[in-house]
Amino acid sequence: MATYQKRGGKPKTKKEKEDKIEEESTTAGVFNTLDESASKTEQFVSKYQNIIVGIIIVVIIVVLGYLGYNRFILKPQQEEASNELSQSQNYFSLALETNKPKARDSLFSLAINGAHGKFGFVDIAKEYSSTKAGNLANYYAGISYLNIGDYKNAIDYLQDFKAEDEMISTFALGAIGDAFLQLEQLEDAFEYYKKATNHRDNNYTTPKYLFKVAITAMELKNPDKAIEFLERIEKQYPESEEAKKLKPYLGKAMGMKF
Repeated sequence: MATYQKRGGKPKTKKEKEDKIEEESTTAGVFNTLDESASKTEQFVSKYQNIIVGIIIVVIIVVLGYLGYNRFILKPQQEEASNELSQSQNYFSLALETNKPKARDSLFSLAINGAHGKFGFVDIAKEYSSTKAGNLANYYAGISYLNIGDYKNAIDYLQDFKAEDEMISTFALGAIGDAFLQLEQLEDAFEYYKKATNHRDNNYTTPKYLFKVAITAMELKNPDKAIEFLERIEKQYPESEEAKKLKPYLGKAMGMKF
């Protein structure tokens, strides 16, 4: 029958006595080590108490400052910027809807510069630059300038726009390409169209900008690149609007090689 020593019982054999002594010695050593560590910690805290307290205070101030900034400054600014933006967005929408060139340019100008005591996109982008609405104003200003033929300002504002939405950021890249194309800076237009094709893969923007970058490649006398982009439309986006009209362009690009 198996035998065992009861917990807390007295050791009977020499081996048991030696084991108990060793156990007590180990336990004592652990407690001594803990005491020493605690003592060193106390000494460290005592020595650097002012620095530690200072760091804690700084952390508290930073956290409270961040929360306060978001609640009492950034949030109200965002609301103000959104209110200002709505009127200019209305002018922008009306400009896109009209077929009358003079009325369209006039509405885009109102959207850019503001009217009736309301900021336009330019002022919103400047005065509320830290807000989402201020950032979005850069996009609208850039597209508005593009539509009235002020291509340099269009590029400046569109390059300042930082988009979280991949679709809008793709349109921004493509619009920069359009502005460079109008300025006859074909290399720059080519690069931005190419960025737009790679920014988001979908059945609308990708073939749209593949077509534009292919045409620009032909203007740059680079038929191999043009063929590469046109064939991507043919193979990957056969149902797109661009696929329906690419054959003559593909033929032209191939003819440029001879």
